[in-house]
Parts: sequence; C-alpha cells; structure tokens
Amino acid sequence: MYAMYIMRRTQIYLGDHHDRLLEERAGSLGTTKSAVIRDAIDAFLLRDESQLSGIRRLRAAVGEATGAASHLPSGVDYVDELRARDADRDQDLADRLGS
Repeated sequence: MYAMYIMRRTQIYLGDHHDRLLEERAGSLGTTKSAVIRDAIDAFLLRDESQLSGIRRLRAAVGEATGAASHLPSGVDYVDELRARDADRDQDLADRLGS
C-alpha cells in the first residue's frame, strides 16, 4: 500500500501507442508504469533545468565578453570582406583558366 502522505495521485490520458510503449518499458525494467512515468518526469525536469542553467551561464559569459575585442571589425564587415576575397579569387582562377 502507498503512503498517501508521500504520493499524490494524478491522472493522465495516453493513447494506445504510448500505453503499449510504457507497459513494455515497465516490463523490461521489472517495475510499474507509474515508476517509469515518475522516472521520466524526473529526467525531463532535471534535464530541462540543467539546460536552462547552461543557457544562463552562456548568456552571462557573452555579456561579460561584449566589447572585449573592439579592435576587430563587425561581423557584417568581416563576412563582406571574406566574400569579396572569395569573389576576387574566383575571378583570378577564371582568368587563369581562360574562362
């Protein structure tokens, strides 16, 4: 019997496909469908929080690094320069090949 003060009952609706997959997983693990659902919820919520934490750390690092290399051209200028060099190289190659 479950200790009602520890567990809270809830109800979900599953399609036949999900119910079958859940039953197979529970059977292969030798546990109940409820235990598989609890484990899946834990895995989803913990993963989600760790991803959010990683995104927060990344944003903080980017914020701290902003302006640190002010001597470099902007991204747009850099890409434009690369494209111009590629076009010059392509034209030079075409001239050499006589195209």
